[in-house]
Amino acid sequence: MITILPEVVEDIPVIHIFEANKQEAALPTIFFLHGFTSVKERNLHYGYLLAQKGFRVVMPEALLHGERRPSGVSDTKLNLAFWDIVLRSIREVDLLRKIYVGRGLVDEERIGVAGTSMGAITMLGALTQYDWIKAGVSLMGNPFYEEFALALIDQVKKLGLTGDIDDSVLESKLVQLRDYDPSRRIDEFAGRPLLFWHGKKDDVVPFHFAYKFYEQLLAKNMYEPEKLEFIVDDEAGHMVSWDGALRLVDWFEKYV
Repeated sequence: MITILPEVVEDIPVIHIFEANKQEAALPTIFFLHGFTSVKERNLHYGYLLAQKGFRVVMPEALLHGERRPSGVSDTKLNLAFWDIVLRSIREVDLLRKIYVGRGLVDEERIGVAGTSMGAITMLGALTQYDWIKAGVSLMGNPFYEEFALALIDQVKKLGLTGDIDDSVLESKLVQLRDYDPSRRIDEFAGRPLLFWHGKKDDVVPFHFAYKFYEQLLAKNMYEPEKLEFIVDDEAGHMVSWDGALRLVDWFEKYV
């Protein structure tokens, strides 16, 4: 039997998923991060599939999403907060790890992180910061933080959504990203198993960013061939296929 347990940890709502008879065991653990404007509950199938394979799964709610979205927060404010949310989530995944490890629930040598869209972007940034991540899966992510941020800023400017925000404020946000930008810190990946899945017709997080990064990782010769993979779905847009979900589970079974 699989237990799905809603919790609040340090003011972060999470869904905690595990096999019922292993509630107190130190298990291999996956932190799964949801996408922009989504909620943790929309990814329950990943948690269920992973728990069936013996993993503990922790699915946090991102800042300004789901249970953490105060009334009155507009879509415009949410869009402008995108990178603040990403950086906050990078810090929070480490906080959650420490707490669950402290409870004796995590095998510290067997921890993975995955995410969809914004969650995958967050996961890639976390890989630049934390050597405790043994393997990662990016579902529709983008490793080029600054380049993607500039594209998003240009988009919101064209839509007139930046309001009275000064360009110097936007520039300061770009500076903050540089310490986390995977494209600037590629050596931090250090050959850790990494799977990319991306739909070629994705018009939200364009496919070419992730594939370009994959090619850069290959060129670095830091990876054993089987530990770096890019799955392309030629027909998919910005939605992960069922096969993509199963490949994620297979990846963590193999490398965590």
